[in-house]
Amino acid sequence: MVQQVTKGIKISVETSFEGTFYKNYKMQYAFGYKITIENQSKDSVQLHTREWTILDSLNNIEIVAGEGVIGKKPLLKPGESHTYSSGCLLTSPFGAMYGFYNMENYTTTKKFNVAIPTFKLSAPFALN
Repeated sequence: MVQQVTKGIKISVETSFEGTFYKNYKMQYAFGYKITIENQSKDSVQLHTREWTILDSLNNIEIVAGEGVIGKKPLLKPGESHTYSSGCLLTSPFGAMYGFYNMENYTTTKKFNVAIPTFKLSAPFALN
């Protein structure tokens, strides 16, 4: 598990390899990840947007940005957490992801970014 705290918001990431399949005549490697966003600050915060950088070992880079996470914009009071699962496809058995969430502090009304730490994606059969 990879963890990081930014401005009182703790991000924890667990990854899994889901399998391989062919799409458009190319091998695809499917990975899952589970993220827990925990509010360790004294203020209520809401997640508004997210941005991901997805890398694979073939030097492919994909940027994904949008509102919320899996269709939700969780509001977290102090001590609360939100967990969700998602996934990505790579064209190689190794890669990594990192990014940030843009959140709003409801006490100060200020928006701020919370780092999503870099986490590795690797197919176990490809490891020595």
